[in-house]
Amino acid sequence: MQRALLIANSKARKGRLDLTAGIKLLEQHGMSVTTRLVHKPQDISAVIQRVGPWADLVIIGGGDGTLSRALEALIEVGRPVGILPLGTANDLARTLGIPDSVVEACRIIVNGRHYAIDLGCVNEKHFFNVASVGLSVRISRRLTGDVKRRWGILGYAITFFNVFKKMRAFEVRLNIGGHSEIFHTVQIAVGNGRFYGGGMTIAANASIDDQQLDFYSLEPQSLWRFIAISPLLRSGRHDLWQGVQHRRGQQFEVLTHRPMPINTDGEVTVRTPANFIVKPRALTVFVPPMGGPGLATESRS
Repeated sequence: MQRALLIANSKARKGRLDLTAGIKLLEQHGMSVTTRLVHKPQDISAVIQRVGPWADLVIIGGGDGTLSRALEALIEVGRPVGILPLGTANDLARTLGIPDSVVEACRIIVNGRHYAIDLGCVNEKHFFNVASVGLSVRISRRLTGDVKRRWGILGYAITFFNVFKKMRAFEVRLNIGGHSEIFHTVQIAVGNGRFYGGGMTIAANASIDDQQLDFYSLEPQSLWRFIAISPLLRSGRHDLWQGVQHRRGQQFEVLTHRPMPINTDGEVTVRTPANFIVKPRALTVFVPPMGGPGLATESRS
């Protein structure tokens, strides 16, 4: 009998969803499930460190912020990770092809497969999806739990419009592959996965198992021009717009004139100057048998 530790964040948008049917499915397939409901996201790591070592797998119920809070502890205990998408954006679940339904997500844990994914790392802080400086930091600070619960994914758009008109450009030096570039920007982002910000695509060919990071810089522009580019941001084809610069690599150094906060998967965690690296095959997760849209083509078998 496999021992599963299930941790659910009650503060996630769907954190109070009844998990009984999903737990029953797990138990029907030979799992002994220990459940912990966490009311303070900052307590998640402590629960994983205390209870996780005796478990055969750890299941996290929450959104991308919950997973971000749990990540360092998940790396430490080294158990396969199942995901129940209970948040607003659920970009990691989208990348891996995990549905929002609790029962169907649990079905992937019992019928899916283990798969090792890459992690991004900035100044020793790991991330699944994306790390960014500038516009998204201001958005994350304004996008409170109340806004997410009230407006859902629409809350991202509402908060964006409120923040964009007050945004100021800044200068970034990017060191990559032995040479430097300077960008005048309102946002830079470094992506490890495929999706971020509620379903926007980091890059058209990005996957969470390609051992590459994707860097992009968004130059200052009017709100109307940004609205015009938004379909390209959604599809990951923003490199077709002259106001967006895109680079790929395994390691980047990002320098700013003064220290600036960095948002990793929705949480402000570290500051510039920043060293970004990719950690190949750093964490094992449960994925559908046929893989997901953010996995490399050869993994979908």
